[in-house]
Amino acid sequence: MIANFLANASWMRKKMMLARALAIVSLYVVVVFSHGGAHAGFSGHNTKGDFGLQSGTQPPPGFLITPMYYRYSADTLRNRSGDKVGIDPQRRGSLDVNAYVLGFIWVSDDLKILGGNYGFQAFPAFTDNTLEVPLLGLNESVDTDLTDLYFQPINLGWNTDQADFVAGLGIYAPVGKYEPGGSSNTGLGMWSFEPFVGTTVYLDEQKSWSFAATAFYEMHSEKEDTDIRVGDILTIEGGLGKAFMGGAVNVGAAYYAQWKITDDDLGLDAHFPGGRGLAKHRVYGLGPEVTLPIAPKGDLFGFINARYFWEFGARSTLEGNTFVLTAIIPIP
Repeated sequence: MIANFLANASWMRKKMMLARALAIVSLYVVVVFSHGGAHAGFSGHNTKGDFGLQSGTQPPPGFLITPMYYRYSADTLRNRSGDKVGIDPQRRGSLDVNAYVLGFIWVSDDLKILGGNYGFQAFPAFTDNTLEVPLLGLNESVDTDLTDLYFQPINLGWNTDQADFVAGLGIYAPVGKYEPGGSSNTGLGMWSFEPFVGTTVYLDEQKSWSFAATAFYEMHSEKEDTDIRVGDILTIEGGLGKAFMGGAVNVGAAYYAQWKITDDDLGLDAHFPGGRGLAKHRVYGLGPEVTLPIAPKGDLFGFINARYFWEFGARSTLEGNTFVLTAIIPIP
């Protein structure tokens, strides 16, 4: 039981919107009017770093509760060439985002689709953020409030001797507060649809070494009360890990990579300095991950998972650090 839960601990999908509508509007203004010709685009829903060492493995059959704390901090903005925007470090600005999630995961023991175990997941969440942009005289905070809802109506998992596989569909529902150009938004004002596929490959017969990769392709509706449609976004997340003590401990290096694939559609013929449109961003993240059992007095209660990412290689977006702390609690 410990090995099963531990092997799947870092897979738990913990999606939420990061309430960055204010940050996106301000970031857009900062980059468009800064030197270097970088024209930043709009953000999507995908939360970078919520996957890890076992991203391609479905949780075992049963019901899980997964409370999670997510923090993203950034104080560097990079243009389309990867150069820092702003000469004076004190005037570059910063963004700090906190999210508080309570995940519910159910996987059937006997219901199968295309040979894969069927599962359902939902992640209601709250978020807050603080944005400082000295260049524009901005110092704004958004209080904690409900954000957009992420759920997976379809989650399928397969298992073989040396590999696991997952596939499904995630949906973001715009239940968070949103007003075009608003200063206290906690939602993005749009639906997002995210099909995904992934695998965890075991590199030895004991399944102690593993490598995982899961790809998510995010597509969007138009933003509420606007003609803006955010471009498609591809995110890949996973990690290389090693299990110890018969699977009681799992450690390794987790990663993510994100690219905007198609252009943002502003619903108008926009013209920007230099004749170029909004840039399609990219960013990478890499860092350590560890999963440990929670077993007071020798009785297994669940697992605790932590991972930290340093971002690099950013283009036309923010670059910072991501911290994710998750508890995995099986319900008998």
